[in-house]
Amino acid sequence: MAATENPSKKPRLDVEAALPKLPDGPVVHNQVVLLGDSLFQFSTKISDGFCFQGALQDLCVRRLDVINRGYSGWNTKNVLRYLEKIFPQRSETTPRIEYLLVLLGANDAALELDTASQHVDEEDYRSNLKAIITHPNITAHKPKILLVTPPPLDEIMAEMQDKEDHGQACRQAAVSAKYSDIARQVAADVPGTVLIDLQKAIMDAAIAATPDLDEKGLSKAGLPLGYPGSIRGGLEQMLPDGLHMSGQAYRVFFDNVKEHIGPFPEDDDTGFVLPSWRKVNPVNHKGEKIYEG
Repeated sequence: MAATENPSKKPRLDVEAALPKLPDGPVVHNQVVLLGDSLFQFSTKISDGFCFQGALQDLCVRRLDVINRGYSGWNTKNVLRYLEKIFPQRSETTPRIEYLLVLLGANDAALELDTASQHVDEEDYRSNLKAIITHPNITAHKPKILLVTPPPLDEIMAEMQDKEDHGQACRQAAVSAKYSDIARQVAADVPGTVLIDLQKAIMDAAIAATPDLDEKGLSKAGLPLGYPGSIRGGLEQMLPDGLHMSGQAYRVFFDNVKEHIGPFPEDDDTGFVLPSWRKVNPVNHKGEKIYEG
């Protein structure tokens, strides 16, 4: 007698046929690149329970890789000199830089001293910054460029640090503020560039955390926070050594950056480079498709 088919039994699916189709060739994750000095190099660290690069990677996870190209001590002259080594010409297999964050100027603003070598004058800083963000090896990626002003300088604390190595202050708050203003101007001059005003964001947060300032955010001496003759105020928590940022300051930075990245849908794998686990495991042990791709 011939066997009869069991009408209640579902046919086993071809698992391979049920999997999502991927493009031929290697899988490429496009990038968010952090280009700058120690302020980006140190953004990998956890401070005050917060990590800037970690938070940014979490925002972009499975969609974009966050690449750190922070070089402690470098200025715009150094970056421009080695830019073609850092960013070779783009090829078909090169990940595309979708977002480029540039944070340079804290070292350019160092004073010209016999014991220091980082200073770049204001007009060279301006032209270097513009040359970096308009370089053909950068523009070939058609990235969204986020140009970040150098943060404020707490000269009161920085001078104490500098005297150990230089016998005097090698940075001044008022000079640093000029370089932040130049970065603002460059962002305005280069079409499509997004300004991240880190100097203002950190200073505003420091002012908000400091009692007894006037309506302009000045101390009783009539000076901004961190200037000689003034007080450190909230900058003490933001810039522990006067120059480098705390986790609290990096959190302020992240809050100003995140609105310009994405947006990426929550609880949705739209934009994932590789599919979610349900899409690559759609079939149960009986050969039944239980998840839709």
